[in-house]
Amino acid sequence: MGEGEAKAEQAAKADHKNAPSASSTPESYSKDSEGGGGGGGGDALRAICGAIFTILVLLGLIALILWLVYRPHKPRLTVVGAAIYDLNFTTPPLISTSVQFSVMARNPNRRVSIRYDKLSMYVTYRDQIITPPLPLPPLRMGHKSTVVIAPVLGGDGIPVSPEVANGLKSDEANGAVMMRVVVLGRLRWKAGAIKTGRYGFYATCDVWMRFNRSSNGQVPLLAPSTCKVDV
Repeated sequence: MGEGEAKAEQAAKADHKNAPSASSTPESYSKDSEGGGGGGGGDALRAICGAIFTILVLLGLIALILWLVYRPHKPRLTVVGAAIYDLNFTTPPLISTSVQFSVMARNPNRRVSIRYDKLSMYVTYRDQIITPPLPLPPLRMGHKSTVVIAPVLGGDGIPVSPEVANGLKSDEANGAVMMRVVVLGRLRWKAGAIKTGRYGFYATCDVWMRFNRSSNGQVPLLAPSTCKVDV
C-alpha cells in the first residue's frame, strides 16, 4: 500500500467516526421539537388565564367601589297630617269612609334618585281594609328631595266585620283611634346612566289620632308616625 492510499484510508475512517448516527438524529430532533412546542402552548394558556383572572378582579373592584359610592338607601315615609271627613256605619255592617292622610316621602340618597310606579294607597283598621286601594301616578324623587302625598281615600258601602264597627264605636268613646296607612308599588334607583331593576315597595304607617263624633276635617296626631318600609 502506498503512502497516498494509507492517508486516504485514515481520512475515511475519521469521517465515519465523526458522522452522526442516522437512526438517532431524527428521533432526537423530533423529541426536541415536541418538547419545545408543548412548553410554548402551556405558557400561552397560562398567560390567557392570568389575563382573564386579572380582568375579573378589576371588574369586581370597580363594582365594589361603585356600590360603596352610590349605595342606595330605602326611602323614608312619615305621616304628617290626617283628616276625617266621613266615617259612618249602616247595616249589615257596612262602612262609608272619607279620610285623608298626608304622607311625606323623603329620598335620603345624595347621588341616587328614586322612581316609583304602580303605586297605590289604602287604609286598614284592625287589619281590615276600610278604604278601597287608590292608584297613584308614577313618582320621581331627585337626590335628597321630599314630596308629600295626600290623596283622599274612601268609599261607600264597604263590608266590614262587627269587630270593626264595635271597635270604632269604642275608640270614639275613648277619643282616640289608630289606623294603618299602606303604600305599595314598585321602585328602582338611578345613578347617572345606571338603573337598577324594579323592586317591590311596601310601607305601613300606624297613625294614632284624635277621634270623636264631631270630627270633620283635620284631626290632631297623638304620636309620631314614622312608617316601616320594606323593599
